[in-house]
Amino acid sequence: MWNAALWGGVSGSAVLLGAMAAMFLPIRKKMIGYIMAFGTGVLIGAASYELLGESVHNGGLLPTGIGFVAGAIIFTLFDIMISNKGAKNRKRSGHKAAASSGIVLFAGTIMDAIPESIMIGTSLLEGGKVSFLLVTAIFISNFPEGLSSTSGMKKSGYSKKKIILLWSSVFVIAGIASMAGYIFLDGASKEVLSGIAGFAGGAIIAMVASTMMPEAYEDSGPMTGFIAAIGLLASLVLDHFS
Repeated sequence: MWNAALWGGVSGSAVLLGAMAAMFLPIRKKMIGYIMAFGTGVLIGAASYELLGESVHNGGLLPTGIGFVAGAIIFTLFDIMISNKGAKNRKRSGHKAAASSGIVLFAGTIMDAIPESIMIGTSLLEGGKVSFLLVTAIFISNFPEGLSSTSGMKKSGYSKKKIILLWSSVFVIAGIASMAGYIFLDGASKEVLSGIAGFAGGAIIAMVASTMMPEAYEDSGPMTGFIAAIGLLASLVLDHFS
């Protein structure tokens, strides 16, 4: 149980680390784009190999497919809702992020983090070993989110103390969500676990396509495709040796 909380916290800590980097280090916008592009490739690989591929193998195509579609739909609906309230550019470091409400940016990050953390917890149910590919992919994607969202919060007038407090709570929430996934899904049928994994996979793919990929291209340009491909290769290597 505490192991699940630890690994969930590790993935969530990347948001806080990204926030600290945005506040104290001069990081070029293009570098943020490169990190996000790499994270895009790794996340696509993690969703494909660790979530969808494993869930189809363990619980079947139908529950995985139903969960996948449900995850994509629900993420999209929530994304539309919070985008209309000002978090459309929550992963952006540029001037457009400055207009976003800090609390809405925070809500958008939580929306991204909870299903990912739950799956980290459930990955410990089989064999007691965490999915390093999933943790790595989520960590890499969370870092630029904390970095870019913090840039927007700073431009909106948020103090450093308040920003650190908000992102520290993401670290705590990620740990709790991972622990909850481990506790409440222990003993669940393979079909239920496959549906939940499919749900997380659908939400991740929808998030990657609607936020990370276009915004990575905006920051890093034509190199985005190549770096994302390297990220996908990295996820393949991690999956092979895990």
